Amino acid sequence: MRTWLLPEYIEDMLPEEAARIERLRRAILDLFECWGYQLLMPPLLEYVDSLLTGTGHDLDLRTFKLVDQLSGRMMGVRADITPQVARIDAHLLNRQGVTRLCYAGSVLHTRPAVPDATREPLQIGAEVYGHAGVESDLEVQRLLCRALEIAGVKGARIDIGHVAVFRGIVRAAGVGAELESELFEALQRKDVPAVKELTRGLERGAREALRALPELYGGPEVLSLAAKRLPRLKEVGAALHTLKALWRVCAIPASFDLAELRGYHYHSGVVFDVYCDGVAGAVARGGRYDEVGKAFGRPRPATGFSIDLRKLAGSAARPGPRAAILAPVQARRNAGDAGLARAIEKLRAAGEIVIEELPGHETHRAELGCTRRLARKGGVWKVEKLRK
Repeated sequence: MRTWLLPEYIEDMLPEEAARIERLRRAILDLFECWGYQLLMPPLLEYVDSLLTGTGHDLDLRTFKLVDQLSGRMMGVRADITPQVARIDAHLLNRQGVTRLCYAGSVLHTRPAVPDATREPLQIGAEVYGHAGVESDLEVQRLLCRALEIAGVKGARIDIGHVAVFRGIVRAAGVGAELESELFEALQRKDVPAVKELTRGLERGAREALRALPELYGGPEVLSLAAKRLPRLKEVGAALHTLKALWRVCAIPASFDLAELRGYHYHSGVVFDVYCDGVAGAVARGGRYDEVGKAFGRPRPATGFSIDLRKLAGSAARPGPRAAILAPVQARRNAGDAGLARAIEKLRAAGEIVIEELPGHETHRAELGCTRRLARKGGVWKVEKLRK
């Protein structure tokens, strides 16, 4: 047995990929800070009672669990950071006004989210708590588009839905919980025959509206069509108004799917997924989830998004490797020559990569990626091209 092999769908990040992901992480966190989002660092492990509060059955199945050797209680490795941020907002910060928070860290899944995906995504995200209006939905979408722009992703596009459309129709029609669940499953599968069968006993308005939802998919023209085909319910009208506002500020191509009910028991309004060329599955997702704080005893409206940094790096522009400068090792410099140390520090302060060559490894210089060297000429240390 090869003891160095990793579990399935768990992998190392080698230097080139790790450097690319880390540059993205830094750039996006700097962006968040400039917009007023404060960084949090929640723990990797929590008691499952807290970790799975209000998040539903899907997250429960995706969460690795273990017994805490100190307390004997069941603990979980986080599968999503958003519920942790909601807990912190509700109980540790306890602010009354709008709170903007961000985070970056690993999460762990019991199974890959999509075929061949890693079970250890790197998640970075931003959340707004304490504001229920469309303005905060607009802010997080603009922030997300800016993050994608910074990353230089290829072919970015966003698919937007709104769970309140379906919720408003079934509740206005007095649909029971069991039928609502069955309709939800059928719409998620885009199973039109099943939707027709399930709506057979409903009054005409609700029946026609629910049967129309799978067809309301496409560009912004879908929103005008929906206004004509769906009942004039306050909840539905407000949802369409929000979707139109999001389309107007969207900096990437947008499509709308009024039968998209991802996270129906978790989200309360807008839901969206971002896709990019060359990457399987969504690189970012988010929406409004006003019910999360309620599970922690302090209901607070909330909206935000999370990005899978590994996937984002797969579609992002790939800068060439940074050329390094080779320098003599300082430990062997002449006792009276402080110029080498000053030259190295000056180059590093300017953002250059300077690698000191350790004795006995001159034949392996090619592995260091150096294209220049620091050499002493006329008593002065200068950078010159490294001859192969």
